Amino acid sequence: MKIGFIGLGIMGKPMVRNLLKAGYDVVCYSRTQKDIDEVVASGANAGKSSADVASKANVVITMLPNSPQVKSVVLGEGGILEGAREGLIVIDMSSIAPLASQEIERACKQKGVRMLDAPVSGGEPKAIDASLAIMVGGEEKLFDEVKDLLLVMGSSAVYCGPIGAGNTTKLANQIIVALNIAALAEALTLVRKAGVDPALVFDAIKGGLAGSTVMNAKAPMMIDSNFKPGFKVDLHIKDLANALDTGHEVGSPLPLTALAREMMESLHSDGFGGDDHSALARYYAKLSGTKIGK
Repeated sequence: MKIGFIGLGIMGKPMVRNLLKAGYDVVCYSRTQKDIDEVVASGANAGKSSADVASKANVVITMLPNSPQVKSVVLGEGGILEGAREGLIVIDMSSIAPLASQEIERACKQKGVRMLDAPVSGGEPKAIDASLAIMVGGEEKLFDEVKDLLLVMGSSAVYCGPIGAGNTTKLANQIIVALNIAALAEALTLVRKAGVDPALVFDAIKGGLAGSTVMNAKAPMMIDSNFKPGFKVDLHIKDLANALDTGHEVGSPLPLTALAREMMESLHSDGFGGDDHSALARYYAKLSGTKIGK
């Protein structure tokens, strides 16, 4: 099976490397030549365009920033459908709006192309060690057909329902992650202001009910004032915007999501949109005049 891969950012490059380690023949394309060169050095082949990648692959995986980019890569000039043969499988692993996934899948069907939406959770560290959580929407039979491929890049791949269900699940995930990070930043700022060491508080509570994967990943970053991006603030703003849009469409109020988005928008306005989303600690430092980290 030959795999096409389009989108070679923070997540895409390690995902390609894991496919190569598993023995897959991978042809890649990105608008940034440097990114193509990096995966070629790891053993991938270079495609000339999205259409060229589609013409050479049995399965094309996309990993792109948002709905407009996925629409352009799949539906646009020089895009996947331009080079696709009937029977091609498209797996969009980007985090986009569920309605956009449904629109793209309808266009794929008209060309005899099958599609799944399969966004991931875990950020760069889990992309590197192939332990991503993958949430999948589309035809269950197609999911069963490609599940082993997905598990090369993740530790779990769960079928969530028809097309768009993967991205709906991802929106739920992103709401929970954002609010966990905000609560963690608020709590650790409190203890620092009260004269207690945040590192000791983290050690004391991480094994209890407050403990979580989010806390284990983000508390050390806040304590060290290390905001090197595993998942950027700007990308989380995008996901929360998609969640709010979806909530409005289906009649589900999301007041806490709106608050978390505004907190992240404040970080973006202060020039920290490229930081890891654990930089919500910076938001609380601005409010309180006290940093969590030393």
